[in-house]
Amino acid sequence: MATIAVRRKRTAFRFHPELLERLKQEAKASEQSLNGYVEDILWDAVYDEPNEVTKAAIEESKAGIYAGTIDLSSREAFLKLMGL
Repeated sequence: MATIAVRRKRTAFRFHPELLERLKQEAKASEQSLNGYVEDILWDAVYDEPNEVTKAAIEESKAGIYAGTIDLSSREAFLKLMGL
């Protein structure tokens, strides 16, 4: 699989020491660099564009189109509905 290099602009932030330590711990636990971990968190915070499936579901909901009812009367009924 080919990787694509993305240019990034250098910037600086000042964090509370306890927050910085926690971010370092979480980055290490997820096997990411601190920069990569913080960048992922920030992308998650600002990127809210739904995918095409979600967009279609939103439009169906707005139009009053329903997929049916969900039988929650029992675990077995729900699993049957899911095809399991």
